[in-house]
Amino acid sequence: MRYLTIIEKTETGYSAYSPDLSGCVSTGETYEEVEQNMREAIEFHLDGLKLEGYEIPKPSTSSAYIEVAA
Repeated sequence: MRYLTIIEKTETGYSAYSPDLSGCVSTGETYEEVEQNMREAIEFHLDGLKLEGYEIPKPSTSSAYIEVAA
């Protein structure tokens, strides 16, 4: 499955979260590191949901860039 992941620059590196997976977050010092950490966090999150007998959320969030005159 492909889950939309939001990656944001912070003062100390990067943070990431997936809107479709409540509470699934990660951080990293570099963009590549946070991307890998988030991949592992999503896998761990989904494994936990399965173990607890919860349904795996289907990806449903989308994104778009909206262009405006500034």
